[in-house]
Amino acid sequence: MSLSSAMLVGFTGIRSNSVAVDTVGDNLANLNTTAFKGQRTLFETLMYNTISEGSGPGETSGGTLPRQVGTGSTVAAIQRDYGQGAVEESGYPSDLAIDGDGFFILDVGEGERAYTRDGAFNLDSSQTLVAATNGKPVQVFAADAAGNIDTGTLTDLVIPLGTASEAIATTEVIMDGRLDAATAVASTAAVVQSEPLLTSGGSAGTTGTALTDLAAENGLPLFSTGDVLTINGTRGGVAVTESEFIVGTTGSTLGDLAAHLESALGINPDPATGGTPGVTIGDGTTAPAGTLVINSNLGEINAIELDSSSVTNTTGAVPSPFSFTTATSAVGGGGDGTTTSFKVFDSLGNAVDVRLRVAMESKSETGTTWRFFAESEGDTDLTPVLGTGTISFDANGQFVGATGTELSIDRDGVGSTTPLVFDLDFSGMTGLAGTNGESEIIMSSQDGAAAGVMTGYGVDTDGVVTASYSNDQERVLGQVALAKFANNEGLLGRSDNTFTVGPNSGDATIVAPGEAATGIIRSGHLEQSNVEVTREFVNLISAQTGISSASRVVRVADDLLQELLLLAR
Repeated sequence: MSLSSAMLVGFTGIRSNSVAVDTVGDNLANLNTTAFKGQRTLFETLMYNTISEGSGPGETSGGTLPRQVGTGSTVAAIQRDYGQGAVEESGYPSDLAIDGDGFFILDVGEGERAYTRDGAFNLDSSQTLVAATNGKPVQVFAADAAGNIDTGTLTDLVIPLGTASEAIATTEVIMDGRLDAATAVASTAAVVQSEPLLTSGGSAGTTGTALTDLAAENGLPLFSTGDVLTINGTRGGVAVTESEFIVGTTGSTLGDLAAHLESALGINPDPATGGTPGVTIGDGTTAPAGTLVINSNLGEINAIELDSSSVTNTTGAVPSPFSFTTATSAVGGGGDGTTTSFKVFDSLGNAVDVRLRVAMESKSETGTTWRFFAESEGDTDLTPVLGTGTISFDANGQFVGATGTELSIDRDGVGSTTPLVFDLDFSGMTGLAGTNGESEIIMSSQDGAAAGVMTGYGVDTDGVVTASYSNDQERVLGQVALAKFANNEGLLGRSDNTFTVGPNSGDATIVAPGEAATGIIRSGHLEQSNVEVTREFVNLISAQTGISSASRVVRVADDLLQELLLLAR
């Protein structure tokens, strides 16, 4: 091997170690680059000049070794380290980190895709989730209006913050609580009576008696056409909504007033409720002739209470036309713990108040049965009564079944779809005894909502993107898709922290996070560079030493050549 060859060998060492310096420099330059994957330079020897292959051992000798002179070194490979970088919290909800082996997918246009570990994303002017480095849309699995994910379709993800959502009409209300089996059965209804009402001629009033024919004890007419009666009172200790009765407009007879009272007080006349609920005119048999008789539904929770101020004439000569007394007190059924109110929503998102009253109907060794009474002042027909039904429990206090659970609220004149129909679900309730001897019933949830505005979003570990609205509703927008490769090291690095498929990477397999070892998503976090500074400085020193040594070989070879040239002179 000549001195010129030795010089060339030195040059190969300089060249290959220079690549190593470039690699270390790139690693250190990207020390703070999001999700950067460091590289290392691997060397290999160049072809050997073989002077002799050597010989095997003989009878008198041990053989000879091969004589080969190397021609230098070259770069064998630049290998990328795809090891996991540290995952650190960023505080931005749009930042995503992969805790695993997958890659985010970006649509770079013209049907091409790029892949990245850099999850620094943001929303562009169209509220599309894009990569912060190049503005390319992040690809997700599409979701339909019902929130079902279609893993066969990739699309851009639009997160329309600030946009309004449609109102959702209630279709189901889930109730929770405990109805104490020790409660007394609702056996008696409260009965309230007025004084006998007489005509100006002294005869007892009947259903058909005109209100303007009724007279007070002093002979003054109780009512005149156009008089406005204001009706108040309580039912089960809860004030009923005030209502008005206009003489001659709302009704003109004592029977009309009785019917209005029955509606206004929320009495459910359904025979299934037991007793004789309703408002009637006494005929002298069960009650004095001419009296207004108010029969409540059974139980304390339904007991109606009225006094002389419950019906007032705001325009007439007799301001308090009636004096009511309680003829029979209610017995059993439960106390304040067996009433609850909650809101449901119509198709326009209007909140409608609903009240449930629950009374013990029967009990035996096989279990208990409770009767519920539903009412709503949002019902636009003549009465707030919505319906009645039963709730049954076995002897162990476990829910058995319920009847009459479909309720309908008329919404005429409101502009929404009418009627508003929804179901009550009592399956989560129990009939167990309570420590305080009281029953409790509440609404745990319902599926309706008023119109709202999207206020934020979140990404769970499975990559599902869920929007949140000001009306406490949520909607699935899509699911972040990840790519998996047979050989990550075969990917081709591009600018903007992206990679493309290479000849030795294999094709991308598109899956949901958590599948095929792609890893999970960490929202509000970013993966850091996996470059280790200490190792890079060691590699830098090694490369520097290699270049210095190779340079020394070149200089020595050059000096020797100069000496030879001087000898020739």
